[in-house]
Amino acid sequence: MNATQTGLISGLILGTAAAIGGFSGFLIALLIGVVGLVVGRILDGELEIGDLLGRAKDRR
Repeated sequence: MNATQTGLISGLILGTAAAIGGFSGFLIALLIGVVGLVVGRILDGELEIGDLLGRAKDRR
């Protein structure tokens, strides 16, 4: 299991634990799962923080 999968699973588990029940709980779990996925992809090197912030690599 790579960091992307680990981040997604941990984010979903934490989101579910933080907000059990209802549609709002589902949305919170989904949001935290997406955050976990993004962190995992950054740790795997598949996504760069500069890409998320819209900055060019060669711009100084």
